[in-house]
Amino acid sequence: MAKDKTIYTCNECGGISPKWLGKCPHCNAWNTLIESVAVAESAVKNRYSASFQALAKTSEITVLADIDATDVDRTPTGHEELDRVLGGGIVAGGVVLIGGDPGIGKSTLLLQALDSLQRAGQNTLYVTGEESGAQVALRSRRLGLERSQVKVMAEIQLEKILATLEAHQPDVAVIDSIQTVYSDQLTSAPGSVAQVRECAAHLTRAAKTSGTAIVLVGHVTKEGALAGPRVLEHMVDTVLYFEGDTHSQFRLVRAIKNRFGAVNEIGVFAMTEKGLKGVSNPSAIFLSQHSEPVPGSCVMVTLEGTRPMLVEIQALVDSGGPSPRRLSVGLDKDRLAMLLAVLHRHAGVACMDQDVFVNAVGGVRISEPAADLAVLLAITSSLRGKPLPKGFIAFGEVGLAGEVRPAPRGQERLKEAAKLGFSVAVVPKANAPKKAIEGMTIHAVDRVEQAMEIVRGSPEVQGGAGKPRLHTASAARSMVSSNS
Repeated sequence: MAKDKTIYTCNECGGISPKWLGKCPHCNAWNTLIESVAVAESAVKNRYSASFQALAKTSEITVLADIDATDVDRTPTGHEELDRVLGGGIVAGGVVLIGGDPGIGKSTLLLQALDSLQRAGQNTLYVTGEESGAQVALRSRRLGLERSQVKVMAEIQLEKILATLEAHQPDVAVIDSIQTVYSDQLTSAPGSVAQVRECAAHLTRAAKTSGTAIVLVGHVTKEGALAGPRVLEHMVDTVLYFEGDTHSQFRLVRAIKNRFGAVNEIGVFAMTEKGLKGVSNPSAIFLSQHSEPVPGSCVMVTLEGTRPMLVEIQALVDSGGPSPRRLSVGLDKDRLAMLLAVLHRHAGVACMDQDVFVNAVGGVRISEPAADLAVLLAITSSLRGKPLPKGFIAFGEVGLAGEVRPAPRGQERLKEAAKLGFSVAVVPKANAPKKAIEGMTIHAVDRVEQAMEIVRGSPEVQGGAGKPRLHTASAARSMVSSNS
């Protein structure tokens, strides 16, 4: 019997190589080639001919301005935080891909959402390939979903799933997970690049033609990226990532891609005995629980999509050895090294012989550069051993020349901080409001050294704020010089 011919397919780009290589010749990714059985050319031709017959027909050409376009209708899931990430709710015919670490709560949240949709009159279907129907029923009872009418189907064969979707025409269907689904038309194992790509394509086509909203659950790799080819994320309309530590009760759901809403929107959930519950005030979980300020702590206002949130930045500076360490959690470590160089060059604060550790509290990941100023102030506070005053916030991007650049939507950030009781703010000059904010003293700076001078010498910063005031950088410099 002739041995089956094998090929090697890249997990990242889907490129094919006749032999194993350490680096993919198509996308230059390392260690991504996986062995699979080659399919005969005739089989490939037959497999695709039936699938694409409908696409072979000639379509009419329409001018873009003549197309009657209306806003898509959304169906709320019954969970406000999930609706926020989705852009307002589930869209008919939309395909959502949600990924996260094992045990973080993907199946729990989707089962709760399906139950809420079913109680609102929607026809729902839960297709499980990793559990039996009895296991799903036990989980629903643990979550307190008594007498739930959600339809459950334990199946992993694509053709049977598509037949069920066509027969029952559900409004919302969940496939848990896409890595367990396989097609009889392919000889490769479930979870392989070819199977994931083919099954996702057929499910996406079924969603677009029938109007059923489909949610695909995806596995993640050791690095935290969605498993399977990158084309999987291009096929779907929305990509959501579950973030957070499994040892913590809080979970974050972040939108990486959304054709029907804003990207980088975030939803915050708390894991309870009855499943995931939305957190209405997420700033509370990212702030310190200390009754008094401690050295090395500075609060910043970050933007997650359309929501301003207060996050505590903690820094620890300690004497290091001949090779001092720079470690950051939740922040870019390369940017930390750059900020330390700016701090030394333009503010005269040297950390070249010190270990520097920076952490964003609560497991949140901050990617925007508006955290730069808060990171520098936290490092300086830890190095001096003196805490920043109570009710102090800072935000702003720092450039290599030592300038403090504005952050987007600075007015909303300041109003959110004032609403939560913060009384002193150091912000970029371009973000200074035209009118003073009640209960808050705002120091507007355009250089890093000015921010350091304000923190070290300003009596308003050291003593807190009384009436609302607004100081510019020049006023701050004269105030510091008069104090000295």
